[in-house]
Amino acid sequence: MKSNVIQHFAAGASIDEIHAVLERDGALIIDGLASHEQVDAVMAEMQPHIDATSVGGDSFTGKNTRRSGALIARSPSSHPLIQHPTILGITEKLLHKAQTFQVHLTQTIAIGPGSPSQSIHRDEWAFDFFEFPSDYHVQCNTIWAMTDFTEENGATRLIPGSQADPIDLGRKHEESVPAEMTKGSCLLYTGKVYHGGGANDSDDVRVGLNLTYNVGWLRQEENQYLSVPADIAAELPDDLLRLMGYRIGAYALGYIDDVRDPIEALRGKSNTPSQAFAST
Repeated sequence: MKSNVIQHFAAGASIDEIHAVLERDGALIIDGLASHEQVDAVMAEMQPHIDATSVGGDSFTGKNTRRSGALIARSPSSHPLIQHPTILGITEKLLHKAQTFQVHLTQTIAIGPGSPSQSIHRDEWAFDFFEFPSDYHVQCNTIWAMTDFTEENGATRLIPGSQADPIDLGRKHEESVPAEMTKGSCLLYTGKVYHGGGANDSDDVRVGLNLTYNVGWLRQEENQYLSVPADIAAELPDDLLRLMGYRIGAYALGYIDDVRDPIEALRGKSNTPSQAFAST
């Protein structure tokens, strides 16, 4: 049975239990998944970039909203959140029909006072509005609360259960509920569920950390290879590089030149063909 509220979980809840509700409702919240110290460290690294970011140019991106990306390069403190084992475990289950998944985008979203609500939408529409099968998930998304999220300050709004809609039914803001959560908590939602940023009727800036993942055979919304300069990428661990997309996935996607693993090229290793093509 679908729920008309956003269900909350404790940080120690099982991945299987969380995944089941994500499949059912399209969204849920894990309370206190990050410590205030972790969140504050990311904010300290990102605040200069947020301050330097221009506000959105239209009502969808938010004319009083600042979206600042490239967190892997700009905020080393964000890496444990990007690689959080609970989030990656849930993502692996949700996107299990693809052989690999990768970081889709990293950004802070700072909604300023007086901002109106964002139009209700599906994140999957980024893929040229292609209608993926209702049982095939291509995105698993998170928003980490860098500040408390309240209905008054613009908490993300969602329509639980709407990921099951076969087509755009003209979902409206009035059908949505706010994802209210405390600082350090994490909202998970699928690329199919209808949602949008809430109106900020407070005097404070509401800041969320939007980290999303998509299947390895689709293009990333944020180009990780240019968002993270090569000299920084070369110093990152292999598991984070693979999550960024430095890997061969779906048998033959993502290699470079003479069928080399992209990590080998980044590390400056010799030209060694991939084993996947060794016998062809």
